[in-house]
Amino acid sequence: MIDAPFTIDSSLADLQTDDWLQAVSEVVEGDGFFQTLGEKHHAFSIKRNKTLLVTFETINGMRALSEKSQPLGWEMVRNNDWSHLCVASQGDTWFRDPAVYACFDQLIDDGFFDAFETVLFYGAGPAGYAAAAYSVASPGAQVVVIQPQATLDPRVTEWDDRFVEMRRTDFTSRFGYAPDMLDAANEAFVVYDPKVVLDAMHASLFTRPNVTKLRMPHMGVALQSTLLSLDQLESLLLLAADGQLNTLSFAKLYRARRDHRSYLQSLLVVLDADDRKLLMLKLCNFVTARMPAPRFVRKRRLLISELQMLEEHDAEQPVAEEDAPEAEQAAKDTANKTAP
Repeated sequence: MIDAPFTIDSSLADLQTDDWLQAVSEVVEGDGFFQTLGEKHHAFSIKRNKTLLVTFETINGMRALSEKSQPLGWEMVRNNDWSHLCVASQGDTWFRDPAVYACFDQLIDDGFFDAFETVLFYGAGPAGYAAAAYSVASPGAQVVVIQPQATLDPRVTEWDDRFVEMRRTDFTSRFGYAPDMLDAANEAFVVYDPKVVLDAMHASLFTRPNVTKLRMPHMGVALQSTLLSLDQLESLLLLAADGQLNTLSFAKLYRARRDHRSYLQSLLVVLDADDRKLLMLKLCNFVTARMPAPRFVRKRRLLISELQMLEEHDAEQPVAEEDAPEAEQAAKDTANKTAP
């Protein structure tokens, strides 16, 4: 049972799902609403200023990504006084539920989105699909989606074998094909790692005149977690809401990766696989000069040793007879250049 009243500053950690939902309903009571949508979905809102952030999140995801087990949007409410609408799911459902369709129909009929000057839809993965798909409910909205799927209709994306359990789910009816639903958006931004092949293939389906691709190479399959650890997700959403997000402003944000250990280690692995010893040495020099990094220190020592051995080996190689004239001429040229 819950004894104390909850506020937007309260921690919701360690609560069972039913108690967590009850706590959320307490927080939004008075200046928002809370609705249960069928068996697996819930919608709740907090009204503040004229900027509305619409997030799609899983309850488990909130617990994993937030120290307080709160929706990501509540951070924007606290820090920027934004209004917030969260559509939450229990598990990955891609929000394909007639109850969710009906909720957005009702919000449209009530003119809910018309009350705000700026509307920003956000989600990652399955929630990124939903943020793109349901953004059509608010024409002119800004949209930021991370690693979204375009659809899981096997007639379109049979090459994606990660979510085979969803292939019988209807992705062809209302709010179905996410890229088409972005046609009404003012701007949309798709964030993905081009080295993750299936994510890149989905991103290619979002190619539209009003869609900008924002690439995070060598960052892997958990880009939302990475942006949170870089402390850049809030900045990303602020830029999008202000109409200032573009490839240049994103590149400036993404420079924070230079101090991100996981990225630097991933880059080292890629260079090692390609046997780029000189580039690896430069990377190790860069990292060890900026932070304690035993792995890079060890790799740097090994690379220096290997490169010295290669130089000694090359110096010991005899000059082939057919190459003698060229070698002799090169020696003369070197002598002439160094002569006083």
